[in-house]
Amino acid sequence: MTRGRFLSFEGIDGAGKSTQHAWVVDYLRDHGHTVVSTREPGGTPLGEKLRTLLLAESMHLETEALLMFAARREHVAQVIEPALARGEWVVCDRFVDASFAYQGGGRGLDWNKLEALSAWVLGDLQPDVTFFFDAPVAVAQKRLHAASGNRDRFEQEQAEFFERVRAAYLRIAQENPIRVQRIDATQTPESINNLLAKIIATL
Repeated sequence: MTRGRFLSFEGIDGAGKSTQHAWVVDYLRDHGHTVVSTREPGGTPLGEKLRTLLLAESMHLETEALLMFAARREHVAQVIEPALARGEWVVCDRFVDASFAYQGGGRGLDWNKLEALSAWVLGDLQPDVTFFFDAPVAVAQKRLHAASGNRDRFEQEQAEFFERVRAAYLRIAQENPIRVQRIDATQTPESINNLLAKIIATL
C-alpha cells in the first residue's frame, strides 16, 4: 500500500493557519481522499489532557517542552503513523516546528535540546509539506484581539514573544526550503486557497 501524505500547518497565533487547515481538510475530502484531521498539542485522549495543562498552567520552560514532546510521541504512535501506513492523508494543525518556534524561539530553550527530543520522539518522520502562514506580528495580534472567546496562555503573550516565535519560523523555513512552504497570510483567503490547492496538486 502506498504511504499516505502528511501535511502540517504552522504560524504564530492569529496568522490564520487553523482556518486554512479546515479548508484543506474539506478540499481533500471533496477530492476523494481519506483524511485524518488532527492537532498539536492533542490528537489523542492523553494528548488532549496534556493540551489542557499546557495551555492553562504556568510551568518551567523545559517542563513545557517535555510535555509537548510527550503528547507528540503518543500522537505519532497512535494516530499519525497508523494513518500514513493505511495510505491516508494526515492534516495536522501544528507539529514539531511549533516546539522549535515557541519553546526555542519564544521561550529561549536551547535548540540542541529540542533537536535531541525530536530525534528521539520522531526519528526521521517529518511532514511531506509544512505550510507556514506568515504575517507581521501586528496583523496577527489585531486578529487575535478581534476574535471572540478566552485566549490561552500562549495567545496572551506580548508582541515581543511573537516576534521571537516568528523569527524562529523564518529560520526553519530558510533551513528547510523544500519542505516548508511560506504563505503570505495577509493575502485574501481565496488567494491562499488557490495557492494551497496548487501545492497539494504536486504531491
